[in-house]
Amino acid sequence: MLRVTLISCGRLKERYLRDAVSEYEKRLKAYISLNMQELDDGPDPHAESDRILKAIPEGAYVITLEIEGEQFTSEGFSDRLVKLMNNGMSHICFIIGGSDGLDMSVRERADMKLSFSKMTFPHQLMRVIFLEQLYRAFKIIKNEPYHK
Repeated sequence: MLRVTLISCGRLKERYLRDAVSEYEKRLKAYISLNMQELDDGPDPHAESDRILKAIPEGAYVITLEIEGEQFTSEGFSDRLVKLMNNGMSHICFIIGGSDGLDMSVRERADMKLSFSKMTFPHQLMRVIFLEQLYRAFKIIKNEPYHK
């Protein structure tokens, strides 16, 4: 089973966001082993980047979520995950930065940069959007129905 680590900066304060994350976390258990690491946001970008870099699991393929990254359709994202798994990737680490984005040291560590839009999203909401798209990708991979 694919191991996925999601490193995200900032605490989820709003109950509705925590509930949504919890729901997708529960749904994803059928497809992947998910480890979510919530790190402190800020106050110093260098300290935040140090926390992120230390949290990256050894041997994981690292994908940062950033505006300048590659954009996919949902089907394209699922295809990319399949290619990574077929190429022997058994652990993928996704990183969502804090309110000030990702420090260059983290961006340079990435094996791939992924963008969900040219728009800026609140980092806390991005966690929900990402988990929904990850769930959708595995529904597509398994050829299971999911609403459009």
